[in-house]
Amino acid sequence: MKVAKFGGSSVADAVQLKKVATIIQADEQRRVIIVSAPGKRHADDVKVTDLLIELGESYQRKQKYHAELAEVIARFHSIVDDLGLSNQVITKIESHVTEIFQSDGDLNFKLDAIKAIGEDTLAQILSEYLQSLGINARYLNPKDAGLILSEQPGGAQILEESFAEIYRLREYEEILIIPGFFGYTSAGKLVTFSRGGSDITGSIVAAGVKAELYENFTDVDSVYCVNPSIVKNPKEITALTYKEMRELSYAGFSVFHAEALIPAVRAEIPVCIKNTNNPDALGTIIVSKKEVDIQANPVVGIASDNGFMSIYISKYLMNREVGFGRKLLQILEDEGISYEHTPSGIDDLSVIMREEQMDEQKEEIVLERIKAELKPDQVHVERGLALVMIVGEGMQSQVGTAYTAAKAFKDANVNIEMINQGSSEVSLMFGIKEKAVNDAVKSLYQVFFNK
Repeated sequence: MKVAKFGGSSVADAVQLKKVATIIQADEQRRVIIVSAPGKRHADDVKVTDLLIELGESYQRKQKYHAELAEVIARFHSIVDDLGLSNQVITKIESHVTEIFQSDGDLNFKLDAIKAIGEDTLAQILSEYLQSLGINARYLNPKDAGLILSEQPGGAQILEESFAEIYRLREYEEILIIPGFFGYTSAGKLVTFSRGGSDITGSIVAAGVKAELYENFTDVDSVYCVNPSIVKNPKEITALTYKEMRELSYAGFSVFHAEALIPAVRAEIPVCIKNTNNPDALGTIIVSKKEVDIQANPVVGIASDNGFMSIYISKYLMNREVGFGRKLLQILEDEGISYEHTPSGIDDLSVIMREEQMDEQKEEIVLERIKAELKPDQVHVERGLALVMIVGEGMQSQVGTAYTAAKAFKDANVNIEMINQGSSEVSLMFGIKEKAVNDAVKSLYQVFFNK
């Protein structure tokens, strides 16, 4: 059995859905299909989920939301008309929205139910279209599929008891079409994963049914070793380990939702990224382990991400002051700030965090508390940082990777603000100024992939 997930670009319109149907028919092992909401049809288009979020925000502000609702309905009308289907599913959308807003309960649960309309409607349409082609398919609501989630609107987590329920999907004879992105609490409330959560649904279901393979269909032939917007025509990655993909996802690779691989990793199910528009392409396979050739390139990918900042603290004999780090992190916790990295020296400590977490007002509060409670010799904040990461399990067995990377920064005339090596066996991270990212990444690509 294979589980296949089709992303927003793969289900953006009727033309794409016809391709999806052909892919499903091409392999009888594709028994469970997970779908996203319709994505962009072209660069200037709007994703259906974004329209639904705007609809919910208008309701929250007690404003009219009929324009957004009309646009959502028009998108789905276009799809069913082009596929020659009935409007039965479409006519229910408006009444469903009214029903959600008139129901009792927490506003956050209502907004989750609105956001889920895109995936839910698309799944029903695809099921009806497959049936019209004579394919034995059926729509299955996530509640009936066994997706039991924690009670956290917009950030729900799968509960362990779900997996036994999901395994029962193997008993169905039909091809199952399940909407991604949402599930239900034990009390029956609809809740969504974080944005991009259809990837999470696919991974969960693949783990639950113990699939042979989890296929993730998107709009690229494979994962590239570097961002194509920075380096033209970069080399493709044919195989990755879970750990490598996780590191790359963290540092800016947008192919996979950061949490999406976790269920598949734990169940050791191979994941294959494929192109809906070119399904015969090899794609990129992601596995738990792969053979490492010590003669080959130790680096499989280069990733970068902007929007970081650091708090630098210096205090003489900091290393002898018991509890110094704990007190610092306690201050951040009290202010609701999570950190990413904490490179340190004998008398120095830096905390790297996402810049969006700390506005000027919160920065002032944090710095005043650090000065009052930790009495440092020096403390200052630096914004506008980017993280550049080179990733590869082969780095463990090859000497000189750090030297090669550092030389690439030198060749690009880019100053390194921070280096983090050792916390991960498969990655080496550099902190630099945001404005230097493109030059740094191009230089790294040159030394590792264009030798």
